[in-house]
Amino acid sequence: MKNSIDAHIEFSFKGETYSLSSSLDLDQLLAHHDSLPSVHALLAKEHGVDTYSYLYEVMQEEAIEFSNPQGSAADFLSDGNFNDKAFAASWKNCQALALLQPIATSELGITDLDQHAALKNALLQAYNLGKKARSN
Repeated sequence: MKNSIDAHIEFSFKGETYSLSSSLDLDQLLAHHDSLPSVHALLAKEHGVDTYSYLYEVMQEEAIEFSNPQGSAADFLSDGNFNDKAFAASWKNCQALALLQPIATSELGITDLDQHAALKNALLQAYNLGKKARSN
């Protein structure tokens, strides 16, 4: 299932009220970035707000309201606040597990890593260690 969430911000600048909204495809964003980019910047770009302007600075002072989460994003939304860091970490783990599960199945005969928490954790740690070593 696709992971997405709607973002909305409303603010005033020089007597004009701005109301910016966007539906964010979280899968696409995380596939191209190590973490979720600034939602303020995403909204600004989509709505033609220059990120080097006073308008953008005023926009950054306002909190973004999140709604309509789809997929596992729903687990990270509470009272309009989205825990993007926790979502990104969970998303990355799910992506890693999708790669690791076939190895566990073919090499160890384990068809569900969730039933083997210690092994699952060890494989994830090894995977992350390999990623970290590769990026250095």
